[in-house]
Amino acid sequence: MELNIVLAEPQIPQNTGNIARTCAVTGARLHLIKPMGFSVDDKKLKHAGLDYWHFLDISYYDGFNDFFSKTVGEYFYFSTKALNTYCDIEYPDRCYIVFGREDRGLPEELLYNNKEKCVRIPMIDEVRSLNLSNSVAIGAYEVLRQWGFPDLQNKGQLTRYIWKSENNI
Repeated sequence: MELNIVLAEPQIPQNTGNIARTCAVTGARLHLIKPMGFSVDDKKLKHAGLDYWHFLDISYYDGFNDFFSKTVGEYFYFSTKALNTYCDIEYPDRCYIVFGREDRGLPEELLYNNKEKCVRIPMIDEVRSLNLSNSVAIGAYEVLRQWGFPDLQNKGQLTRYIWKSENNI
């Protein structure tokens, strides 16, 4: 299974670094659509991603036209303006979950032309939106949950104790 996370014109390096870390721990591919509000060698970007950069599969695009001409799959657009809820969608293999700029989201024309593929994360009216990196994590883990968390470790191990099975209480 292949999950693709797309950031359209990200502006805050720390958000992109956090999202890169989410991609690294989930095996998702990261796609960055330019222009970006920082350079890829920004110290804040690298610091937020810590030492996970070598785990990333990352691609860069010179705008939406370049992105759409080089990718194939189903696209789902996360937006506070969407009518559908993100958990009401069935996400297919090789899908792209697309997120817009922190300060203005995705272009409204793109959303309008893809009404059924636009999804939102429910939140109260009095606040503008969640942080971009939190939204990406919510979206990514919903897709992965639907897929049964393929290739992800689903259990942990204590450092000083051993978990006992039900039969070995």
